[in-house]
Amino acid sequence: MGRGKIEIKRIENATNRQVTYSKRRNGIFKKAQELTVLCDAKVSLIMFSSTGKFHEFISPNISTKAFFDLYQKTTGTDLWISHYEKMQENYRRLKEINKKLRREISRQRMGGDLDDLNIKELQALEAKMDSSLVAIRDRKYHVIKTQTDTHRKKVRNLEERHANLVFDLETKLDQQDGIVESEGYYNEAANGASNLHALRLYQIHHPNLVLHHGGRFDSNDLRLA
Repeated sequence: MGRGKIEIKRIENATNRQVTYSKRRNGIFKKAQELTVLCDAKVSLIMFSSTGKFHEFISPNISTKAFFDLYQKTTGTDLWISHYEKMQENYRRLKEINKKLRREISRQRMGGDLDDLNIKELQALEAKMDSSLVAIRDRKYHVIKTQTDTHRKKVRNLEERHANLVFDLETKLDQQDGIVESEGYYNEAANGASNLHALRLYQIHHPNLVLHHGGRFDSNDLRLA
């Protein structure tokens, strides 16, 4: 016997409806898989049952995001524009509420708009101000300590540079003094050797040499006979 056609309408019996959904869902998924393999097609199926259960099939050769990106590119539509606009509107609303609350808190901390607050609200405001004061002081001390440490490092670096410059200067001065002293000793020794050589030559040619100043020879006292 062949299967008879059924009327396409909502199945009233919940059990029969769920069984029919499961069978036909599996059949559709099987056909989608066959299309993917046989035709190298990109197929995506999304299903929600009457009970809210979610079922999905997507071809292995594409991801869900890539599938929707391809859909948007092909059809020239933007699926997220309405959602983005709602997010922007919600952001603007929350931003305005935040600004309003900040203005109210600022006025209360300056002593304004306190008439409508009861004792508990005033105590809560006082506690918030105390905690804010502690946070401000901690931040202030942290900034001062950071700046102090930075200045100390700069001072140490400058002192090291100054000490290095002084050391280099003293080294150069010592080297220059050594060169000057060496040249002085060399000139004095050279003059002494020259005078001694002149004395010996003079003694050879003039045996009757006359010495002055207690028997010491003075090159200024050499006289020709």
